[in-house]
Amino acid sequence: MGVQDGGPLIGRDNEIREVTRTLLATGDAARVLLVVGAAGSGKTAVLEHARRAAVEEGAKVLRLRCHDAEGTPGAAALAAGVHSALARVHNRRSTVRVSGARRTSRQPPAPYGELTQLSALREVLTDAARDAPFALLIDDVERMPSPTAAALGLLIRVFRPAGVPMVMAGRPVHPRDGGASQLTSAADRLLDLPPLRPADVEALTVRGLGRPVEPALVTAVLRALGPMAGTPEAVLSVLDAMDERGDFVELGGHACLTEPEQALRLTTDVAQLRRLCRPDEPPDALDLDAAAAVARALEHTEIRLDDLHRLKPGGPRRAGLLDRALTPLVGDGILTVDGDGRASFAVPALAAALRALPTHHDVSSLHALIVRSLSDRLGAETAGGGHPRLADHVTAAGAVLGDALAVDVLLAAARTDARSDWPRSVRAYSSALRRLAPDDRRAPGVLYESAELSLRHADHAGALALGEPLLACLDASSDRDGDRDRDRDRDRDRDRLAYVTEVWALAALHEHRLPYADGSGPQGRAVPEHLPAVAGYAALAGPYGLGRVVTCRPGSDARPTTVDGGASGSGPLPSPAELRLLAAASGSRAELLDALGALPPEVHSAPVLDRLRHAATHADLADALAAVLGDRSTGAGDSTAARYHAMVHSYLEGDWDQALASARRIEARSLTRGTAAATAQSARALAAEIHCARGELGHARAWLELIPDSVTHPLVAWARMSLRYWSGQVEEALEGAREDVRRARGSGLLAGVEKVLLRYLAYGLLEGMPQVMREALDELEALHREVDSPMTCEAVLFGRGLVHGDGDQALAALRAVRQRGDVYLGLLCCLCLVEIGEDSERWLAEASRIAQTLGIGRATLTTLGHMTRRRSFVLPRPRPARDRLSEEDVRLTVMVSDGATNRQIAARLASSEKTVERRLTQLFQRAGCRSRAELAAAWLDGSLADRGLVPETLPGSPGGRGPFPDPAWVPTAGR
Repeated sequence: MGVQDGGPLIGRDNEIREVTRTLLATGDAARVLLVVGAAGSGKTAVLEHARRAAVEEGAKVLRLRCHDAEGTPGAAALAAGVHSALARVHNRRSTVRVSGARRTSRQPPAPYGELTQLSALREVLTDAARDAPFALLIDDVERMPSPTAAALGLLIRVFRPAGVPMVMAGRPVHPRDGGASQLTSAADRLLDLPPLRPADVEALTVRGLGRPVEPALVTAVLRALGPMAGTPEAVLSVLDAMDERGDFVELGGHACLTEPEQALRLTTDVAQLRRLCRPDEPPDALDLDAAAAVARALEHTEIRLDDLHRLKPGGPRRAGLLDRALTPLVGDGILTVDGDGRASFAVPALAAALRALPTHHDVSSLHALIVRSLSDRLGAETAGGGHPRLADHVTAAGAVLGDALAVDVLLAAARTDARSDWPRSVRAYSSALRRLAPDDRRAPGVLYESAELSLRHADHAGALALGEPLLACLDASSDRDGDRDRDRDRDRDRDRLAYVTEVWALAALHEHRLPYADGSGPQGRAVPEHLPAVAGYAALAGPYGLGRVVTCRPGSDARPTTVDGGASGSGPLPSPAELRLLAAASGSRAELLDALGALPPEVHSAPVLDRLRHAATHADLADALAAVLGDRSTGAGDSTAARYHAMVHSYLEGDWDQALASARRIEARSLTRGTAAATAQSARALAAEIHCARGELGHARAWLELIPDSVTHPLVAWARMSLRYWSGQVEEALEGAREDVRRARGSGLLAGVEKVLLRYLAYGLLEGMPQVMREALDELEALHREVDSPMTCEAVLFGRGLVHGDGDQALAALRAVRQRGDVYLGLLCCLCLVEIGEDSERWLAEASRIAQTLGIGRATLTTLGHMTRRRSFVLPRPRPARDRLSEEDVRLTVMVSDGATNRQIAARLASSEKTVERRLTQLFQRAGCRSRAELAAAWLDGSLADRGLVPETLPGSPGGRGPFPDPAWVPTAGR
């Protein structure tokens, strides 16, 4: 990736200064410095940056290289290296004297011949430094032949040349390293390169990707590298591997990871792997084939050394897996073994890289041997119950183990591990279900046990994964319906499958999937329509922003009253009445009261209903379920719904940076291979709203374009209206909002419509359209009579304050908003009080503080400022936009405006056309443009500068916003 080239070296400022000072300190102050660091720590880069700095200060720095000089290693090789270095000084006398020293090395050996030669070298170097001061730079000292390193150490300690500073660099040496170890004692100072700090790793990642990164990406890189997290080359290796596989996606100007954390790996380049992990060994010392087999064996299973020693001779021992791979890896610290004998890779990214390499070892047979070594002796069920970790070995063994043995071990292990290690138990159940035939009598019971376990621990992703075996089991069950056998087992199985279906449907909602019968089931299979849970849960899709509105059919809540003795609605699953209440929360008050009639009195409490209506307004399914289920709720776990709930909380609290981070993580999660999570459309809308309020219209547009037109939730209409308005499409914004309100009302979605109408009213004020304002207020009041929620009440108070100039109403709205907690709406209330209140300066100061906290964009504030109508007031100064163009962005924009092609730009920037294309895509996002023509027009007419995208410290767009010291910056129109 080469991100360290052409810019400051990240995390090494102090070390570079120290090396530079040493190189500059000639004469009597000359010293010898040894820089040491692990492989990939950046020693060579530190030396190169320091050399450049010293040369800029006027110093002469010569590189001494005698690692692979011709002739006998030792003083002769050292003399040859000095001769080559001094030849650059063009000092004839020094060159002649060095040549004489080299001739001495070719004469027959004499007593003290090497000492004589080193003494001659000292005189040569001293004389040369006296005539023209210089410093010597010696890299990779650990690669020197031992005699040459010993000669260099003797030169420094005994025959040190006067006035010649030396800087050496290499990996840490050990006493057994012979000559190289003498250099440590010979140096005046030892400079150890420490690992990079996490902040430095983040900066390195940002530079490598050319844009801000999601903090979760940096955290994943640090975890994947373990003890190598502070090694720059290792960090760059991981970034290179991710870039090659396309594991990044840009969301809101940030690079996000779309791979599971455990998939992050070092590059699979064999030479680099050896250099990073086994730098002291010969090139052929690392048996990558066996190491790859070990990595694959440990990918999903826990292997203890006892498991391998227990195996019969002739298995993996004959293949050399134990003796040729495990032992050396453990000895070198690459593989660690804990107190219980569990083996694991110290660097997960190395293990992932090794797994990507080919191997001839049969890893599946190894896992099968581990299982059989216990099951043959103890029996399948006893072995699985006594050693639950065998379940992972059964899964890894695959088809090598027969289904009968595998299922017995898996079920015994799953039931034993259900309390002590439930994630492993869920994996065991899932593996057993893949091996069980759909018509197996055990299948309904296994499905039920797995669903119950996942629900108990809020493992909604695990419950969602039950869809495929569930549907297969339902199909097999329906095929047997013609059979007149009416035994109790069949009724119990039918009830269990109904329960599993409900758990699956609830999990689908938590992961923002659509659980209705339109082919949205696993692998496109439609869920049978006669299942009552499907229709009941599907009715929540539209109200909570997951898709189209689905009307629940009458009588669709007729589901079993008991499942294994549990009353319907008494457990963590919502009852049919509670499902109706969740759906009714987004409708009218009459619908809500009708749904409440079938529920106990405790659900009728005002706090519960207010919380439910608030959750429905923001499409927060996790909070709505928690409000209705109360103590029965198992929680949202780590589901998409849980992440969106956190996003809503951050948005309302005014922590918009955290809210945007949540949105990016939700979106990246939906793109992560190996997961079944979809994306919350409401999360996309909320992210677009934040970017729009901050004036980052390009990012806002990118988020909204991800939302299908079929989604009619008011939150989407609210955000879409804002983007259209601030993009200058005033008529489209107002007309589109009216149409969106009609669509939402037609679908029965009333919660959140007040936000659209209130924004409609505010834009009417900004555009000087009093009739529009009155019509919007009339609609708001009618909506409040129909819905009667705290949010509609606040909207009516706010609207009356704006339309009638009633300060008391606006102040009442502000108090209600603050009590509920909505920082942005509080800002709008403050601006309203600036417009109509008596203490305008106080409210303007409050609005300024809130706007600064939220990072409100310049364009938004400039337009909102018209609400003040008091020209003597100064609007809040916005903080710089986060997507402001950098110097490189401006230079790229200028070249595009001049009509340069991607190939021409790549040639001028010394990069590839693919890199230019990627940078242009990012530039379009930041500038809010769709094409090169739009970007050029925005630059030439000054629009980019007017929107605050061009920093004042950089040359601006045409129009006199800044000087143009470099003619290359000047747009064509301004020349």
